[in-house]
Amino acid sequence: MIGRFGVRPAAVGIALAALALAGCNSASTPIPMQAPTAQSIAGLTPSGKVTMTQIFAGGMGVGTGALTFNGKTYPFKVLGTVLGPGSVSKVSVTGDVYRLDDPSQFSGVWVEGTGAVGLETAQTSDLWLQNKAGVVMHLTGTQTGVTLSLGKDEIFIKLGAPS
Repeated sequence: MIGRFGVRPAAVGIALAALALAGCNSASTPIPMQAPTAQSIAGLTPSGKVTMTQIFAGGMGVGTGALTFNGKTYPFKVLGTVLGPGSVSKVSVTGDVYRLDDPSQFSGVWVEGTGAVGLETAQTSDLWLQNKAGVVMHLTGTQTGVTLSLGKDEIFIKLGAPS
C-alpha cells in the first residue's frame, strides 16, 4: 500500500527506526555528532547542487529532491524528523554539495544541527547538513508554517537512478 505522499507505511516505520538508532550517542553512530558550518567548507569548490522540498506534519516530514552531480540529475526521496514537539510546515531549499566524490556517498542519514531552538514561523531557511561520508550540504530557501524544535533534526535520503 502506498501512503498519501507516495511512501509505503512500512518504509516510514523502517526509516523512523533508523533515525531513532542514528540518534544514539555511541562510537558507531552512522551520522556525525556536529553539524557543519561555513568554516567546514572554507576554500572548497561545490561538487554538486541540490533542490529539495519537504512537508512536515507532527514530528515527521516527507519530501523529494534532486541532486545534480557530474552532469547527471539524481532524484531522491526524503524522510525527516523534527526533534521536539513537531511541525506543520513546508520547506523548499536549494544549495551546494561539498566533498561528494561519488553518488553512492549521498544516500543515508544526515544531521542538521544548526536550526533554531524554539518556535519558528514562516522564514528564510539556512540549513547545514552532513552525513557519515563527510558530505556537506548548505541549503537556503523558505519555510512556511510553524515548527517547534529543539534545533537538531535528521533526515534520511534515498537516492534514485540518474536521468
